[in-house]
Amino acid sequence: MEWPAYLDEYEKLVIGMNTPKVVIDNAVCPAATLVKVDSASRKHGVLLEAIHVLTDLNLSVKKAYISSDGRWFMDVFHVTDQFGNKLTDDSVISYLEQSLDTGNPEINRSHRCEGLTALELTGTDRPGLLSEVFAVLADLQCDVVEVTVWTHNGRVACILFLKDQFSGSPLDDAQRIHRIESRLRHVLEGDHGVRSGKTAVTTMAVAHPDSRLHQLMLADRDYERGSSAPASSTFVSVQNWDERGYSVVNVQCCDRPKLLFDIVCTLTDMQYVVFHGTIDTDGDSAHQVRSFPQLLMIHDLG
Repeated sequence: MEWPAYLDEYEKLVIGMNTPKVVIDNAVCPAATLVKVDSASRKHGVLLEAIHVLTDLNLSVKKAYISSDGRWFMDVFHVTDQFGNKLTDDSVISYLEQSLDTGNPEINRSHRCEGLTALELTGTDRPGLLSEVFAVLADLQCDVVEVTVWTHNGRVACILFLKDQFSGSPLDDAQRIHRIESRLRHVLEGDHGVRSGKTAVTTMAVAHPDSRLHQLMLADRDYERGSSAPASSTFVSVQNWDERGYSVVNVQCCDRPKLLFDIVCTLTDMQYVVFHGTIDTDGDSAHQVRSFPQLLMIHDLG
């Protein structure tokens, strides 16, 4: 690694200690690839960043062990590809090694949405809603470059990346943006009072749309209407161990793609840090319903 000339030896030592070490091992486990990340500095969001990378590559986490001791942490993930195979593609392994090295934070930031306008929408879900949203944007001469949409409990959250249809430039005219928001808000309006349609053009970088959609759904309080999943299929318990300064969260439910990401993202949004945890799945077939027991020890950032 080449160091900038202005760094002294002490600064190089501190950076080296705080930069996560990434090890990817195909020899230890016969059924999965081990991805191990450890460092002397557990910064808020590092665990979520690691799970971001695994999720973006459509990798399945079969088991995981999360541990922090003081400021030192070690996360170990047993992962397979979407077909249940170990990782053998050198390009995927190289990408994992570089992206999980958060000592170089720009490596896992997507630049494909630079020069675009990010538009956030929340509202009441209904059939044909997206079609109407796209029709309004087309009428206002906006090109939709990328879109990510979530629906839950009758609510919808959406992030769209837009540019001008003719110039290809970001939308920076205040009157035009106001007109777009006004028309889309009308489309999104429902019969839920203050929880009707909301729109916002954001200037902040949206590094990971799924994380931002978690935040939008949490702000929209989509959880208040209850879950559509059968009550018998999900078990969640929280025990407060005040004498040890943390709470224990136990989750058991049917496994699905991105489940670990959703849980850790939710805890992160609620300002909790996971400092110990075990995650396991049970089931050999991709079509078999599997249990997903998780034991997570968390504490409040405040």
